Amino acid sequence: VGVNYARPKTSLPDAWTMSIQPHLDNNAACLSEWWRGFGDPVLDELIERTRRDNPDFKIALQRIVEARSQRGVAYSTLFPNLTNNDAYSRVRRSEGAGPVFGPNPLDLYQVGFSSGWEIDIFGGLRRSVESADANIEASIENYRDLMVTLFADVALNYIDYRTFEERIHVARQNINIQQDSLDLAESRLDAGLVSKIDVTQARANLETTRALVPQLQGQLAAARNRIASLTGGYPHRVHKLLNQRNRHIPVPPRNYAMGRPADLLRTRPDVRAAERNLASAVAQIGVAESELYPKFSLAGTLTLEALDISNLPNAAAASYSFGPSIRWNLFRAGQIKNQIRVEEAQAMQAYGTYEKAVLAAVEEVETSMAGILTERERLSSLRRAVGAADESVELVKQNYTEGIVDFQRVIDTERVLFQNQDLAVASKGQIARNYVALYRALGGGAALEEVELPAVERRPGG
Repeated sequence: VGVNYARPKTSLPDAWTMSIQPHLDNNAACLSEWWRGFGDPVLDELIERTRRDNPDFKIALQRIVEARSQRGVAYSTLFPNLTNNDAYSRVRRSEGAGPVFGPNPLDLYQVGFSSGWEIDIFGGLRRSVESADANIEASIENYRDLMVTLFADVALNYIDYRTFEERIHVARQNINIQQDSLDLAESRLDAGLVSKIDVTQARANLETTRALVPQLQGQLAAARNRIASLTGGYPHRVHKLLNQRNRHIPVPPRNYAMGRPADLLRTRPDVRAAERNLASAVAQIGVAESELYPKFSLAGTLTLEALDISNLPNAAAASYSFGPSIRWNLFRAGQIKNQIRVEEAQAMQAYGTYEKAVLAAVEEVETSMAGILTERERLSSLRRAVGAADESVELVKQNYTEGIVDFQRVIDTERVLFQNQDLAVASKGQIARNYVALYRALGGGAALEEVELPAVERRPGG
């Protein structure tokens, strides 16, 4: 019964966007450990801690255990069951309703077995096992997809942390520059060369920049705390690791693994999980259809019954029954057909989810590649702007001391310098974030080897 499942044939483009493709190299490092391409030992350690201690991994592993156990339950229905029935009772019959013959009270001993087997003629039980098999594979792919997501989240938060550090460093450098300008304005005020407005403008500019530092420090602490949570620990566990030397925004080399769009069906765990959920839903149609047909079963019982336990082995104590049975839902056809429609609709929903996952995968890869290319161009422009602004600050300060320009020009050039330096640091961090987004979009970080399930160490509540 039901439909024999076939993997959907998905049409994908033959290549990525040509305007971006020349900047990519297909001969790069393996996607399964893409973070090592950043060359940052701290990031490598954070990923390993996440793999080892993050509680989401433990939850996902238990979901695989659950799916395999449910498959075992479904598979067991294909075989006969055997039940042992033993009993002892002491019975006293009432003498008020008439004479009682035989001993009263009496002891009754019973030993027996009962067995039953549903013969899966139309394949409903086998479809149930097929659905459970697909659910196991889907749970494994969900575990791998969690690896992709969590490893990327760790890298993104680590990049944010390093970006905030560098932005704080840039802010403090500009505070020193603006403090020098304030000192210059005060010295010229004391000499009677300028009005007090130059000093107040310099102080306002300085304090505005200082006010940004606590805000960045708060964002830095939030990124650190998130890293600690992702790695399955508390903030003090990552504080020392994050404060090691080589504190810089990690950016991989330009070359990175790409492949073809069709490879997404193989590398993206969420796409594979959606396909397995579709297979499970299709198998459930057969389970529902099997209710339209009769169920054939074989059942039997064997019981030994005696008033004295020593008489149980006697053949005279034996009673038995066995034979076939048929169960057919003759007056529930409408209900069953509607249930079949429910399963068919759910299968179509699963197919739509699969198609949506494929489209989203291609979109995410294309968007990430475009982000890398455009942000690199933006960073190049910002670096040129920083160089020009730095030179402008020196020239304007020299002209100010010579009385050629007013102090407003000094304030404006310092603001432009700080703004461009801060934007350049943020742009560098965004490039690194786009690389991580690309690797996540490609399904990077998901190991394809067999998932090792944990040993049962304790029971819930134990």
